[in-house]
Amino acid sequence: MRFADLHLHTVYSDGTYTPLEIIRAALKHSLSAIAIADHDNVDGIDEAFEAGSKEGVEVIPAIELSAEYENSELHILGYLIDHKSRELAQKLGFLRQNRIERIYKIAGKLKELGLDLKPESVFSLAENATVGRLHVARAMVKEKLVGSTYEAFNKYIGDKCPAYVCGFKFTPQDAINLIRSSGGIAVLAHPYTLHNDELIPQLVSYGLGGLEAYYPEHSQGMVNYYLGLAAKLNLLVTGGSDCHGNAKPEVKIGTFKVPYELVEKLKEAKRGMG
Repeated sequence: MRFADLHLHTVYSDGTYTPLEIIRAALKHSLSAIAIADHDNVDGIDEAFEAGSKEGVEVIPAIELSAEYENSELHILGYLIDHKSRELAQKLGFLRQNRIERIYKIAGKLKELGLDLKPESVFSLAENATVGRLHVARAMVKEKLVGSTYEAFNKYIGDKCPAYVCGFKFTPQDAINLIRSSGGIAVLAHPYTLHNDELIPQLVSYGLGGLEAYYPEHSQGMVNYYLGLAAKLNLLVTGGSDCHGNAKPEVKIGTFKVPYELVEKLKEAKRGMG
């Protein structure tokens, strides 16, 4: 039996592993294939390709795009994309700027709550990566404003918390269109976080091709529900650990695997698009 992990983050977004470290970890845990799915960023894919070809680990080019719907954030995974697409590069530059502006807004809200977090401390932690809330949480821990990244999200910057800022100027339709125009298959990431399953058929009408049914935070009941929904809506199924390395130590690569058959079905769907 061959296995894959189709949702991994590197230092190019908010993970702490380099692409080479991910490949080596995948090899150690007997994964046949992995997908680098950084937030709004494809910079780690070529490095992963190079390391994967040397170590015998298949790399699926992917991305996790951020979108906004009724002041809530949702994520769309794109699989088997052309990561060198010019249109993709242009749109990702736009999203990158959105994310920078968002950090300033979050810092402003934290200041109103009596927590002085300088945006520069977040940017220095992120370096050249796509900056996000996990960088904010890590900077808050570093500045001793909170005791853990969990506390940062739970009290301040998590969805609906007082310092939460959505701020993404992509609609779900924009994200799906961009993935499809880049030759990829659009999949709704961790659908339980949407808290709005009624939206899924609408996303399908935009061109959504799959659901991430297998996910560490999905109960068996949720997995069964999303598998049933995928079958009903004729959608592909994917899954992955959403590993961020040491930034989210509770979920590591190798602790969550899905059958390689899911990769084969993605490829089959990609061929059908041609």
